[in-house]
Amino acid sequence: MIARRILLAGAALPLLARPSLGQGRFPNRPVRFLIPWAPGGTLDGFMRLQAEIFQQEFGQPLIIENRPGARGTLAAIQLTSQARPDGYTIAHHHLSVLRHPFLTRRPTWDPVNDFTYIMQQSGFVFGHVVRPDSGWNSLADLWAAARAKPGELTYGTSGIATSNHLAQEELCERENAPMLHIPFRGTSENITALLGKQIDCIANSNAWQPAVEAGQLKLLAVWTRTRLRSFPDTPTLLDLGYGMSVTSPYGIAGPKGMDPEVTEFLHQAFHKMQMSTPMQAYMARNDMPDEYLGPAAYTAFARERAVYEDRMVKRLNLSID
Repeated sequence: MIARRILLAGAALPLLARPSLGQGRFPNRPVRFLIPWAPGGTLDGFMRLQAEIFQQEFGQPLIIENRPGARGTLAAIQLTSQARPDGYTIAHHHLSVLRHPFLTRRPTWDPVNDFTYIMQQSGFVFGHVVRPDSGWNSLADLWAAARAKPGELTYGTSGIATSNHLAQEELCERENAPMLHIPFRGTSENITALLGKQIDCIANSNAWQPAVEAGQLKLLAVWTRTRLRSFPDTPTLLDLGYGMSVTSPYGIAGPKGMDPEVTEFLHQAFHKMQMSTPMQAYMARNDMPDEYLGPAAYTAFARERAVYEDRMVKRLNLSID
């Protein structure tokens, strides 16, 4: 606890002008932050550290609420159907939310206009992870085993039609190595299943890092643009000649129609927190890429990316109906 207090003491942020609204200065009560994944893992830890700093700086709790399931869209459902646009309910926002409307004949939200885009933060560090007793020492070994038993080897992700699911299916198709997809609610569940020999491989974000460092699991490849500082000997997909990197950048969004002053206050608050010493140390320790965008740029990214997601869903003939 003493170490934690010392760490956070160095996180003091410059004072921000707090919007004065009808009910007083924002925030004057707890802010809910919805995370559409199960507890545990790098992203969860990232947000919980920000929650500690937020309360220290603004005197109000940033309450983390995990909403796993439904391909990571339950937080978006709550934003678009229940939350008031007052800034007191915000959520982790990711590409599956942009993709979801194109996967169904009855979309429940517009991927751009039904949200207030506050800030893009970082991206996922995906990788292929197996058990040490698998006998696979490279991605080529995994593909060879999958080709030998078409459709029998299994891989886990955090849900159907997630970015890592689509990328893994593309790789399997390119390698003519079909594998069976097993969706879970998050990487932590993937790890439990892999250690329990219920699946053969993880194709998911790097909550697997501690288990790999401890020798419980083996990392075959990472999907970032460059090699990870934590695993400099592990090749990227680019190193292996696939011509692709996958980080699935994510950020923070609220319900549509938020007050611009509140949006900008939250943007500035989260940006300053992200640039603080403890947050930068956390990102470096977990090899998290910096994908920062402010509200206008993040909205523009979402608009452009929605066009891409629509095209890819049609090209791959994907549907959840």
